[in-house]
Amino acid sequence: MEINWLAVLAAAASSFALGGLWYGALFGNAWLKAAGLTREQAMAGNKAVIFGGSFVLALISAATFAMFLGNEIDAMTGALYGLCAGLCWVAASYGISYLFEMRPLSLWLINGGYHTIQFTLIGLILGAWH
Repeated sequence: MEINWLAVLAAAASSFALGGLWYGALFGNAWLKAAGLTREQAMAGNKAVIFGGSFVLALISAATFAMFLGNEIDAMTGALYGLCAGLCWVAASYGISYLFEMRPLSLWLINGGYHTIQFTLIGLILGAWH
């Protein structure tokens, strides 16, 4: 199986762009409150580790999803598979952990929603650019 590494890179970059929007302008304050963080606590982390590690993990996610999808899909099929992976695998798995950790529903909706859209975008990009 051949992997289109430029598509994987673009898909990982889309995760980063979405994350900036999702955890910034769209749901930043709600996420901080649900996560029990202050803005100062969130900003105090090591940016190189957080952003560098996040990008490496986004690359791993996109590359692995590319292997899962294969080369014979179109953009809509990729988006549908991404939606299913994000919602039914990632968000559902978060849900299990959040139930045991007694985390707020709002945090699950924000984080699970991000990963649902993230994998939908990844699938869309990989399917369109195969």
